[in-house]
Amino acid sequence: MEVIKPFLTYLAGDRGYSPRTVATYHDCLTHFQAYFRSKDESLDWHTLDEDVVRSWMVHEMERGTDARTVSKALSALRSLYRYLLRTARVERDPVRLVHNPKVHAKLPTFVRQAEMDRLFDDTPFPDTYEGERDRTILLTFYSTGIRLSELTGLTLADVDCQAGELKVTGKRNKQRIVPFGPDLQQAMQHYLQRRSATFADAPRALFLTAKGKPVSQQQVSKWVKQYLSLVTTQKKKSPHVLRHTFATVMLNNGADLEAIKELLGHAGIATTEVYTHTTFAELVKEYQQAHPRA
Repeated sequence: MEVIKPFLTYLAGDRGYSPRTVATYHDCLTHFQAYFRSKDESLDWHTLDEDVVRSWMVHEMERGTDARTVSKALSALRSLYRYLLRTARVERDPVRLVHNPKVHAKLPTFVRQAEMDRLFDDTPFPDTYEGERDRTILLTFYSTGIRLSELTGLTLADVDCQAGELKVTGKRNKQRIVPFGPDLQQAMQHYLQRRSATFADAPRALFLTAKGKPVSQQQVSKWVKQYLSLVTTQKKKSPHVLRHTFATVMLNNGADLEAIKELLGHAGIATTEVYTHTTFAELVKEYQQAHPRA
């Protein structure tokens, strides 16, 4: 029974799926079909059962296929069987009772506190508007944990140096107040003075290019990578790494998880809890390096 071709035609025509998505479904389904036919030539889509699906999962995991890829393939199979049931081509769904393999969340990448200290204490930033701006941007990320889009969206009105507060507009335009300490207060005051002296008539955006235009996310990412390269050899060097670094440093120094959640603007505590795994992993690493019987 030919099912893949009409299903892909349905996805492209009735559902409006993109050619790339349709191609992905095609690869997943033909790969699965080749597997079950290699096991038993008499098997077909309407005769498959849960055991065949589970044996395919085991086969894929043993081949080294990661859990996310297997889960995506299972999603394609579920979509196919929903279509087959609706069009009365099969009477049962063998994927319905099969659970996705457990996906282990990747631990966030962060920069060590000693490396961040070296960046701000020992790195010679140029004594120019650009140097002042870049240092302030880096310190803003490190001191507040805000997202890249949140930083480039900051305006002059969003900064209260006296109170040490930023008004941040996050996802779904949700606003929050993020406090910051004396180091960023001083850096921000110096930056604002230099900004005012450099640009007499400038946009409302807080951070500007050398030409007085609002900075872009691409430009900020480039500057962050450039400066982090001076203090760390890790591959990832991005504003989001600094967000992870802020959260990890806060947790390592005794901050409450709920407070970190609010500062980061996370919708739920589960997103923030990944940092407890990060700090535990760091603790294990330190133990293995320091303990004589580790």
